[in-house]
Amino acid sequence: MSVNALSSMKFSALILALVHLCAPTTSFANIKTAPANLDVGQVPKEIKGAEVTEHLGDTVSINDITLRDETGKPVKLAEFFHKGRPVLLNLGYYGCPMLCSMVLNGMTDSMKGVTEWTPGREYEILSVSIDPTEGPELAAKKKQAYLESFGRPEAASGWHFLTGTRQTEDQIRKLAGQVGFGYKYDAEQKQYAHGAVLVVLTPEGRVSRYLYGMKFFAKDLKLALLEASNGKIGNVIERILLFCYRYDPQSRKYSVYLNRVMQAGSAGTIVLFGGYLAVFWRGQRKRKNKEGSLT
Repeated sequence: MSVNALSSMKFSALILALVHLCAPTTSFANIKTAPANLDVGQVPKEIKGAEVTEHLGDTVSINDITLRDETGKPVKLAEFFHKGRPVLLNLGYYGCPMLCSMVLNGMTDSMKGVTEWTPGREYEILSVSIDPTEGPELAAKKKQAYLESFGRPEAASGWHFLTGTRQTEDQIRKLAGQVGFGYKYDAEQKQYAHGAVLVVLTPEGRVSRYLYGMKFFAKDLKLALLEASNGKIGNVIERILLFCYRYDPQSRKYSVYLNRVMQAGSAGTIVLFGGYLAVFWRGQRKRKNKEGSLT
């Protein structure tokens, strides 16, 4: 069994607690009363198909997927992928009564913490509705509301709210399937079951990282975007931070990598010491030259 598959199985327990926040009624009650000895790889039938399966390293067919932007214009995903700019993908639906808004709110709060980076400049955001009945008008309202919440109107050019149609539902399914985002419509509740996750993509459309939950640390978001850009965004200090941190699949967060910190510290000490010696030797040389010219 691969590490990714095992990690996905272990994460099933958390997914169970999240996917039905969109429909906190009978189905959620059934989940809460599930047997204590339930195998973490075993998914209740109510939400089977709504799991998140990590596809790290896979490439999304950005040239073959067409959706609509908030103005109603058909757009290929490739239009939002630019050289050096990673993409933050948020799948959900705009009419979701609880979970999707909580994820969007958490993402927005995290983005506020990355004060020096702005969507449209350092990275792009795609908020995509999985509900084919939702249209551009609702997407435009959501975009306006979240831009106001974010407080940076200049981010409008880099934060895109996309929808599909009944006729193009296969395009939504294709995108979700390629990043491993499972979802399932509950006809009884008239809501979708799905996970709480953000997917970070490289500028070429490759799946780089998954960020789970409804609250996201600004540090984790920043490091995930920096990692996806392969160090193409950010200043020297921020790139050093990426060197010193690594993603921990158990905690699903970025943690300090002590060996690298020691390496970076050693390298810094060598550079400083070397600089000191260079200045010292240069001073000695000048002093000797001066003494020689006086004699």
